[in-house]
Amino acid sequence: MPLVPETKISELKEAARQLRIEVLRMLTRSRSGHTGGSLSIIEILVALYMVKLRHDPQNPRWPERDRFVLSKGHGAPALYAMLARVGYFDPAELMNLRKFGGMLQGHPYNLTTPGVEISTGSLGQGLSVANGMALAARLDRSPVRVYVLMGDGETQEGQVWEAAMTAAHYKLDNVCGIIDANKLQIDGSLCQIMNIEPIANKWEAFGWHVIETDGHDLPGLITAFDQCEQVKGKPSLIVAHTIKGKGVSFMEGKVQYHGVAPTEAELEKALVELEKALVVELR
Repeated sequence: MPLVPETKISELKEAARQLRIEVLRMLTRSRSGHTGGSLSIIEILVALYMVKLRHDPQNPRWPERDRFVLSKGHGAPALYAMLARVGYFDPAELMNLRKFGGMLQGHPYNLTTPGVEISTGSLGQGLSVANGMALAARLDRSPVRVYVLMGDGETQEGQVWEAAMTAAHYKLDNVCGIIDANKLQIDGSLCQIMNIEPIANKWEAFGWHVIETDGHDLPGLITAFDQCEQVKGKPSLIVAHTIKGKGVSFMEGKVQYHGVAPTEAELEKALVELEKALVVELR
């Protein structure tokens, strides 16, 4: 793929800023949900849904669409904001997050939400599902690619490594894994709870092509996705180094914002920061 023009990068950065605002607003309205891990994956979703993925919001079940699996299902608010932005459903629905009977549950639920491929939330299972999708695409001789976004804490699960072996064994080069490496989980830092480092070396040892990049750098992410698409004979993994709570200074790198929604006062403070971010970008 040719280099993305700077004008397009500016558009993508602005989309990321607006998505963060939507995520914070919907979480504040619902008074529950996962803030930090939703904010950390925004650029990853922007790079996928606005550049890389072949998808059609007007035809969510288009057979030749690329598949996206949000294995870290607690990041659902970010996915919902992204799906609404690209046209899968009315953005007004975002304010109904976690409401009884609503279409936007606390974790992705594919029976109610257009654009959601598979219900997720039980950590460690997304890569197994992605492998199944990739094998089905191979049997159908389809060009479909499957992208699966995992949390770094999620890779402490044994099933992830069984799935990693499976993808390498079957040479699933249509699978691209992404790890949201924000280095924090619900109870603290990964290095204290169950250290996963050296994570890149481990995946390489399991037979994967591994790329490390800044998970908030849109040109770097797009380049990494382009490179993964060219890899043949093995699955690919992007270790995206991110910051939990990215975009809001008092949330960044703070484990206490893992599963807590902002208060009204915190929302107002965060919105001021995000509006300032636009002013700085325009200068």
